[in-house]
Amino acid sequence: MTPSDLSLIKMITDHYWVKQPAVVEKITFGGRTFFNKYERVNKMLTTQLINQHINHEIELAHSLINQHGKVENIVIDYNGNDPQRFYHKAQLLLREEGFINFTAFKSKTEGHLHVYIHKGHTTLQEAYQLGKMLSLKLAQKQPKQWRIFPNQEMPLEYQILALPYEVYAKERGASWSKHM
Repeated sequence: MTPSDLSLIKMITDHYWVKQPAVVEKITFGGRTFFNKYERVNKMLTTQLINQHINHEIELAHSLINQHGKVENIVIDYNGNDPQRFYHKAQLLLREEGFINFTAFKSKTEGHLHVYIHKGHTTLQEAYQLGKMLSLKLAQKQPKQWRIFPNQEMPLEYQILALPYEVYAKERGASWSKHM
């Protein structure tokens, strides 16, 4: 994985999150208690830090929501056991819904994927609605083994994702659509 692969994500780089061995913060949200193991660092996310993450020296995460409440990516966090089948179904659905720029990355756990849908400057409310719609449509095709980010069921401190380790597949442009 190279920094140019990560540039496909359009990450928020003015801060980052570092995973700690113990719970850093206890958050009560929506009648539930969340135990956060990621600590926010208000420094720039640099290439050197990203390389340390890729080499498994530290575990970093990035925020999905910027300080203005805007979202660049809607992410499907797939935690099932058949990533190839899931990606194929998700890819078809995303194309059908008109999303032409998305990238799937492998996460730390074998067989798990993060599918970044590059939506662009989107309001948080619109991102929630798109995420719900995509999740419902995917659930019609296969058993639900994913979570959509950002989502309303979790506090803002949980609207983060660990940096990926490897590109699984990417879709750019509409080269396929001219054949339809």
